[in-house]
Amino acid sequence: MEPSEVEYVGFWPRVGAAIIDSILIMVVLTPLILMFFGPSYFGEARAAPGSAVFLLEWLLPALAVLAFWVARQATPGKMLIGAKIVDAVTGEKPIPGQLVLRYIGYYVAMLPLFLGIIWVAFDRRKQGWHDKMGRTVVIRDRQRPATGAEPG
Repeated sequence: MEPSEVEYVGFWPRVGAAIIDSILIMVVLTPLILMFFGPSYFGEARAAPGSAVFLLEWLLPALAVLAFWVARQATPGKMLIGAKIVDAVTGEKPIPGQLVLRYIGYYVAMLPLFLGIIWVAFDRRKQGWHDKMGRTVVIRDRQRPATGAEPG
């Protein structure tokens, strides 16, 4: 992985990608929640979530994110900004175990007031704690000027 060929994707582009992904997850989950629980779901306080709630709110989004990471090395939000997740050492596609560890790392990174997420803004390789746990980096190809292109 030549540093001149790639750039590490920083904090704000990744926040934008996460917002896009969150909106897409909401667009998919809201009709499912309405179908299974009805509109009252959004106004009720639940003391203990049931298995269907766990499936829709936690498991389904986790599986969708992991499926995108395994298949495309990126979620739709990352794809829109031209970013992808790669192995931090080799620059190659991460193995599924790395990606699962990276996903779990999101929860670790959020626990101390999101410090592990904010870490991306200050790290030399733009790694959050979840990236460090999964031994990954988020990169995109550097824009190269066209050579030998015809004018106009």
